[in-house]
Amino acid sequence: MDYKEQVEEVVSTARFGDLIEFSYPIGYSHWGVYDGDGYVVHFAVADESQVMSTFRNCLQAIFPVCGDLLLGETKIRRQLLSEINVPKGARVSVSNDQHALEPSPEDEIRNRLDALLDKEFTYKLFTHNCEHFATFARSGKAMCNQIPGKPKNKECVESTQLFSCLVPSS
Repeated sequence: MDYKEQVEEVVSTARFGDLIEFSYPIGYSHWGVYDGDGYVVHFAVADESQVMSTFRNCLQAIFPVCGDLLLGETKIRRQLLSEINVPKGARVSVSNDQHALEPSPEDEIRNRLDALLDKEFTYKLFTHNCEHFATFARSGKAMCNQIPGKPKNKECVESTQLFSCLVPSS
């Protein structure tokens, strides 16, 4: 199935709050949360200067298997799944079974997504990345299972606290 067909399948089967995984050919994944109507909320490139944009584009030309390279500042964005920049060979799917976390009620997920939308964060590969965001939005606990040498299904308390302080209590 080609990437466009995968996107169509995800859009036709995903439900609000599902974890969306973009599996990249180099062995890591980008994560987001399905927001309905074909949209995903995820860590994306922050607003940046022309110099930084040019630098990022050069790096992506050299390393085309990486999709949007998240360098430094990121911004939580709501984008159509079909418009998220991914490298050739990427696969996209609903991946709710990759973490030992129970999903929160929909109103709590909505509260987290709305509170964090358009916020900018410094990207930290090991402690504050797209997977931490997606699992926090879905469950209230930030977790990343793709870091080599780190225990699986262990909450990253630092990331949970950083996100939590921006989300009003429901």
